[in-house]
Amino acid sequence: MLKFIAAVSFAFLGFLSAADARTITDAAGRKVDIPDKVSRVLAAGPPASVLVYVLAPDKLTGWVQAPSDAEKPFLMPSVRDLPAYGRLTGKGGTANMESVIAAKPDLIIDVGTVNPTYASLADKVQAQTGIPYVLIDGSFAKSAETLKQAGDILGVPDRAKLLADYADAKLTDLSDKLATIPADQRPKVYYGRGPAGLETGLAGSISLEILEAAGATNVAAAAGKGGLTQVSLEQILAWNPDTILAASGKFASAVKSDPTWASIDAVKNSRVFVTPSLPFGWFDAPPGINRLIGIAWLEKLLYPKVFTADLSGEVRDFYKLFYQVDLTDEQLQILLKGAATSQN
Repeated sequence: MLKFIAAVSFAFLGFLSAADARTITDAAGRKVDIPDKVSRVLAAGPPASVLVYVLAPDKLTGWVQAPSDAEKPFLMPSVRDLPAYGRLTGKGGTANMESVIAAKPDLIIDVGTVNPTYASLADKVQAQTGIPYVLIDGSFAKSAETLKQAGDILGVPDRAKLLADYADAKLTDLSDKLATIPADQRPKVYYGRGPAGLETGLAGSISLEILEAAGATNVAAAAGKGGLTQVSLEQILAWNPDTILAASGKFASAVKSDPTWASIDAVKNSRVFVTPSLPFGWFDAPPGINRLIGIAWLEKLLYPKVFTADLSGEVRDFYKLFYQVDLTDEQLQILLKGAATSQN
């Protein structure tokens, strides 16, 4: 196998001559030679899959995880049945070098947190396969920059500018209006993952990044800094959030019916909502460009008197612009089931 990889690497590097390549500096400060024309891209993880899909779906070689039957109607028909090859990065990496090479990508892209661990992995995979591997900062606040950088790499700058302008306008409007809302009027929110809802993100967790962007308080930040963690019901009772966001409908239903949750303000005031997730999460899962529509949802959910735009219209516009699908009324209802209030 190692001889095969070495042979492929040598052939690829020989083909990628100075005449048909350019050198870029990625988010980790790595100098990477990439083809002038990129036709096939392999995403190293879920956020990268979303980014490549919204910018250049025709260049996507496959999915990290195959779309479910529920997700497929919210994607362009041309990408619904692309092969799945696993993930290179993050928890539970499943892709191997054989599957990476078999996909025949011109380029590997990873998007998200950039640190020495991810840079080391990129160097290792690039050395083993001979395929250029680029790291892009996926910080939510840098969404517009992320889109433009990726658009330049993929050779679709006009498409990237269109989406980046949307991101810029959305985050600027959010910032301007949040500045008018006093701190004591910002909600205290608990975000629960999984069917039991006892997994959440600490202060600084990328999974809670969008909540901070929306000006709300992550009650689990009281437990410290870090990534995802398990908490107890007793902790949540003590934090007493006024809004609960559930990644799982099963968790949301349990919270509303289980008397052990009844004393929490969020439950008393019917402020328990399911985070929309088709075809990608609006809040998390993955923490990528897909979260831009989550901002429109959170604005209406948390500050309905300040953010008065029609949510249904914003959702339709986003899906048309980013995912290139026209939502039906039925699909819109599916997206917002358990996620909307009467004020939306």
